[in-house]
Amino acid sequence: MACLALLAFAAPSSAPEPPDLPPALRDLWREGVVVARGARSVVIGHHAGQSSLDDLARRADEAGRRVAAVLGRPVRPLIVVPDSTREAAGLAGAARVDGLAAVADHGRVIVVPEFFAMLNSTGKDVVLTHELTHVAAGTDHLPVWLYEGFADYVGYRDAGIPLRTAAAELAAEVRAGRLPSELPGPAAFAADGRDPERLARAYQEAWLACRFLADRFGEGTLVGLYRAAQAVGVDRALASRGLSTATLTARWRDYVRDQLA
Repeated sequence: MACLALLAFAAPSSAPEPPDLPPALRDLWREGVVVARGARSVVIGHHAGQSSLDDLARRADEAGRRVAAVLGRPVRPLIVVPDSTREAAGLAGAARVDGLAAVADHGRVIVVPEFFAMLNSTGKDVVLTHELTHVAAGTDHLPVWLYEGFADYVGYRDAGIPLRTAAAELAAEVRAGRLPSELPGPAAFAADGRDPERLARAYQEAWLACRFLADRFGEGTLVGLYRAAQAVGVDRALASRGLSTATLTARWRDYVRDQLA
């Protein structure tokens, strides 16, 4: 998800602030909120018990390591766990977050408790890594296929999930002889609930575009292209690597067919 608006909690009058609370958390602290720490991560929430937040901190540490391994710099995750989907939407400044397990927000990841709890262990790790990639790498000035595809590339990179399992909806389309004709745009990612399979395919198409770039040119080239696209735009970033959107699309379609047919 793209970065959303911040919300500050009022500081409590009856509960002492935890010692050594990072500055980024001081405005989030309030009575009844629990803080858990991992090796590099901080989790703040009141939906789950301390043991659940400790587990989330461990997962956030691992997600941070996975993101850092790709980006080449340390990552310090900040995770917020609200009481409900409604509160998560309020924290994120969004009309609704139904169906989302977590969202990236300026400098933090907000877990949507009801939907995050539905995921298995691997799914939780993939989601945290995906959203933390948004936080650490940024999404400004990028086409949606690149920032969502890159986040999925990092999320799935060390997850051990077979490609055809992770891209099941797109694989079914390919087996039926229907290849995507263009890289997915903003309309394909509209999470309005009317076509969840199309939304799933949009993420899978974007992921395989980034996976193709990493497989064909190397992971360093993918990371460099991502950063260059933020600075000069995706067209100039692709051109500097001998590509255009048209040539990338053609090669990506071949890659999708070869991987999923």
